[in-house]
Amino acid sequence: MEDLMEPIRTLVDFKNGVIHPDRVIERRISDMQGMYADDDALNQLLSIDNRLVYQVKEVSIPEKEGHIIYSTTIIYPGKVGKEYFMTKGHFHAKENTAEIYFCLSGEGYLLMQTRQGKVSTIYMQPGVLGYIPPYWGHRTINTGSREFVFLTLFPGDAGHNYEIIQKHGFAKIMVEENGKPVLKDNPRYIPLKNG
Repeated sequence: MEDLMEPIRTLVDFKNGVIHPDRVIERRISDMQGMYADDDALNQLLSIDNRLVYQVKEVSIPEKEGHIIYSTTIIYPGKVGKEYFMTKGHFHAKENTAEIYFCLSGEGYLLMQTRQGKVSTIYMQPGVLGYIPPYWGHRTINTGSREFVFLTLFPGDAGHNYEIIQKHGFAKIMVEENGKPVLKDNPRYIPLKNG
């Protein structure tokens, strides 16, 4: 007999991204070691305070095939050196799974990359839905002056693989130049051997 889950109702505030979650994951400056191109700028910021970079608000859905996990993410405005605040980024553990990001408020970019280093971006603003196909690693970047808030949906059995990004980085980074976001080569990127 199958494990029968009861239907659930979730409230989402589209203005500030508050979802009535079962848990909140917080990432602060100290959690972002090695994610930014400029370690000196990160350490300087950390010496001032350990500010909040982003939060993920999750509803408890089984991490199993057949389910759809959803959450909201709030990335706060800020920069490490010239590089904007962002999520750590990940590939899915089950790489043949997709994900959807739907922007609720603020603005930023969805940065995606294949294992072979092919890069793609989607500019996100309220009402934009970004589709991340299977086999693409992804992270989001707040390039605005207020919170960047989006809703995510992905298969319950997708899982997360942060290790690839921690070891190799993304091929591109988003930095501010002349008051505008610019995509540049990441000097710390290490290409994956054999894709």
